[in-house]
Amino acid sequence: MTDLTNLTLVQAQRALHSGECSSVELTRACLERIARLEPCIHAFITHTPQAALEAASQADLRRARWKKEGGSMLPPLLGIPLAVKDLLCLAGVRCTCGSRILENFIPPYSATAVERLLAAGMVVVGKTNTDEYAMGSSTENSAFGPTHNPWDTGRVPGGSSGGSAAALAARFVPAALGSDTGGSVRQPASYCGVVGLKPTYGRVSRYGLVAYGSSLDTVGPFTRTVADAALIFEHMAGYDRHDATSADLPVSSTCLDDNADLSGLRIGVPDEYFIAGIQPEVTNAVRTAIAVFEAQGAVVFPVSLPHTQYALPVYYLIASSEASANLARYDGIRFGARRDADNLFDLFSRTRGQNFGAEVKRRIMLGTYALSAGYYDAYYGQAQKVRTLIQRDFDKAFEQVDLIAAPVAPSTAFRFNEHLDDPLAMYLEDVFTLPANLAGVPGLAFPAGFDSAHLPIGMQLMAAPFREDILFRAGHAYQQITDWHQAAPSLP
Repeated sequence: MTDLTNLTLVQAQRALHSGECSSVELTRACLERIARLEPCIHAFITHTPQAALEAASQADLRRARWKKEGGSMLPPLLGIPLAVKDLLCLAGVRCTCGSRILENFIPPYSATAVERLLAAGMVVVGKTNTDEYAMGSSTENSAFGPTHNPWDTGRVPGGSSGGSAAALAARFVPAALGSDTGGSVRQPASYCGVVGLKPTYGRVSRYGLVAYGSSLDTVGPFTRTVADAALIFEHMAGYDRHDATSADLPVSSTCLDDNADLSGLRIGVPDEYFIAGIQPEVTNAVRTAIAVFEAQGAVVFPVSLPHTQYALPVYYLIASSEASANLARYDGIRFGARRDADNLFDLFSRTRGQNFGAEVKRRIMLGTYALSAGYYDAYYGQAQKVRTLIQRDFDKAFEQVDLIAAPVAPSTAFRFNEHLDDPLAMYLEDVFTLPANLAGVPGLAFPAGFDSAHLPIGMQLMAAPFREDILFRAGHAYQQITDWHQAAPSLP
């Protein structure tokens, strides 16, 4: 029998429907691979093998009953394993956010995105590792230890959704969920050689996603192909009354044509994304991929996003300010860890000081300062004004083009500890992903080559708000005539 862990999401769906394998067989294959390789990858914080096998068994019973008796259609993703970033709530399973302060927190409800995929039949095998509260670009900031990149275990998988990206690259699961506040799906997808989608802000409900930067947070999938990303997105997106920022717009069924013709598609290439200091192999791989799109019939020409140079400081002012407000709730009184003290001030100080990691403290202090009296207008207020200019840059560009093509990150995966003592160097790893979050536009990252060290290189396409369909069409066409996405790391 084919190694079931090599099946993509679409292939797994077909194999289950045809009877080539059962959900229990598929889930057990994933769990056995996790048990064998997890010690050298550490993609997960919490494992749920027993619950996964029980859900898989129920899926098989349901499918057998349907084949015998007929009736209403089966859930479209019935019996397919899924990993969930440990920033998304799953009822009855602890949600740590990679932090000691929530080490024993068990949510009583599930995030809407997770709930919808459970309703579609998916089987959760565990909660994946993350930088604490999604604050990081390497998954080195997790209180539960770092995740290792399957392509080179001496390197980071990216962050903050590094656990989910590594789980995909290591063939632990055919799909995983992450969150993207400033690139936390796309950047680790690039480092790990998988596909990652950041949806339009408001397209996928944030309900049940523990907040970091509320005006920037999005929930997105990791898969091994663009077709897989389109399939899972279709079932997790849509309006949710529990999320005040959720867009009340229909989500159309995604039907991808295997014909690679992209005639008439307009792709813009911004010079601002090809800056000094970028790894030459990254530039060459992305330029080569753009030429592939052009050969498929796309029209490629330059566009300008002139305020891109301000995206980094604008993002860290806005995200840190929102984090300062959102994380104020972790005070040792209502929920989470608590450090005993003789007075209220010491209770707050000890609980937060001893349970938050260094990067979380750094961003809370930066955000608190930016929001403080006398500085609000000069920092947070000014950053919001520049954010508007960045958004207008994208609006203007999308009047001329359908897509914008760019690198995901300025380099391939870096070594552990390489940037830990230099926050600015770490922040610069997200310099190409931050603008899409500030503008609220969707972005799709996918493999486009390898560097001389055989580390994956990713490129990203960005589209106008709510035009994920164009991203899927173009990305799928690219993968019809390239095979970068089929490469797998060599693991013991």
